[in-house]
Amino acid sequence: MAGGSQSVVVKALVANLGIAIAKFVAASISRSASMLAEAVHSLADSGNQIFLLLGMRRATRHEDAIHEFGYAAERYFWAFIVAVSLFTIGATFSMYEGVHKVLHPGGEMGSRTVAYIVLGLSICLELYSLSAAVVEFRHLKAGRSLRQTINEARDAVIIVVLFEDIAALVGLLAAFGGLLMSQLTGNLVWDGVGSIIVGVTLFGVAYFLARKTKQLLIGQSVTLAQRARMVEIIEQSPGVKELVHMRTMHLGPEEVLVGMKVIVSDSTSARDATQFVDLIEARLRAELPILKRIYVELGATENPEARMTGATAAASAPAGFDDDAI
Repeated sequence: MAGGSQSVVVKALVANLGIAIAKFVAASISRSASMLAEAVHSLADSGNQIFLLLGMRRATRHEDAIHEFGYAAERYFWAFIVAVSLFTIGATFSMYEGVHKVLHPGGEMGSRTVAYIVLGLSICLELYSLSAAVVEFRHLKAGRSLRQTINEARDAVIIVVLFEDIAALVGLLAAFGGLLMSQLTGNLVWDGVGSIIVGVTLFGVAYFLARKTKQLLIGQSVTLAQRARMVEIIEQSPGVKELVHMRTMHLGPEEVLVGMKVIVSDSTSARDATQFVDLIEARLRAELPILKRIYVELGATENPEARMTGATAAASAPAGFDDDAI
């Protein structure tokens, strides 16, 4: 999955760099606000792909004395930065440029022919980038519904690239519509409206991605299906009488931290208990290789507080004291 994610990001980066250059040239010639907004949008997307690649590379570093659980969460951090970047750069600039154009529609526009050509080429390149993201997303989807796939996704990279490309296509169509309407009506306000639509689209996508990446960044558990299978494996493991509780957290897309407390028989020796723990870990990792760090706490059948209370009461009772004598 990691290799597929990186391939998708690289293709999106190449496409967006080419699109951004072409759009800036077209915006300079046509003097179109919506085209300029699209150019900034594509430039921001290029920077976002660099952020994602940076996060993927930094996440591979091994743990050290400062970060003893490693750096896998770097992927989530840089994905969150991408969502913030979409909001602060792409959406804000597009909205500002659009509102300014609507309020001050005066001036002459340059040649729209170049802008139309660039928009057409940009749509083709965005479709190329989107197709790569869709292929990887279908692999991730694996027969689940769209909503379930997004909710259960623990790799933000594919989700980010997919929705960036969708937003880019919506923005291109909005820019095309704004240019066309301004040409047909002679009213340059339509060009500003196109830029505002680009901004609104980016605001929506940025909000969605920020929510998704925030959930991952602060620590999201495994999916319900994975949790159910883990509980089944633990409860069916030899020596385990009861699973008291289990907690999971994704440190990264392919790295999960697991902590649990299981009850074993009071008569279980220390050697047998160690073997039980090793067996639980081996069976869990065989089923779910993403469970990289597993910590098992052993408990006894009897409540230790009740046992200690009973022992204290017995020790403090007077010699020869008999309850039945009362």
